[in-house]
Amino acid sequence: MAARIVAELGRPETPEETAARKAESSRVHRASRNTRNLLAALLVTLAVVAVIIFGVPRGELPAPEPIDVAAVAADTSAALERTVIVPEVPDDWAVNRASVDGDGSVRAWTVVYAPERGFVNVAQGFDADAAWPTRVLSGSGATGTTTLDGIEWSVYEVSDPATAGNISYALSTPAGTDTILVYGATDAATATAVAEALSDDVRALRAEDS
Repeated sequence: MAARIVAELGRPETPEETAARKAESSRVHRASRNTRNLLAALLVTLAVVAVIIFGVPRGELPAPEPIDVAAVAADTSAALERTVIVPEVPDDWAVNRASVDGDGSVRAWTVVYAPERGFVNVAQGFDADAAWPTRVLSGSGATGTTTLDGIEWSVYEVSDPATAGNISYALSTPAGTDTILVYGATDAATATAVAEALSDDVRALRAEDS
């Protein structure tokens, strides 16, 4: 076969030129194919993302069922065969938890409330020893006492809430063999109001032990 005539040179191309031309043609073809493959892969990726964004059903998680403190307290009382307090708090306070837990030595019926700011826990330590409130409060001891509705409460003003689980104020009082503890990231007025609402429960527990 006659050698290909190179128009610019006016003569047949040499074997070297032929090889170079074919190599360049192959390179251009491969580059073109790689570009097409890259675009195809990009389109596939965009399609998958579009399916994820627009095709997967989305929606907000359903709100948790509100906790009926009185009902949980009744069940707990029946299971433990002992009186369990039911705190009276403002209706707009959410309840995050109502259960029996403990520090290893004392089990406590604890209700965790979420008022507009901070949190308030109401705990009934079953057969609690005198040091139980201090343990719950990460070592913070009583700083004084106050009398609310004829009942004396120990006052705990926590100087460094960051070291006590953000607890800033607490009140405790013995109630029969148990101890009632009101504590949380709250102020004295709020804790006092909760403690005063527990007066009848405290008296009832003391009467049971008399």
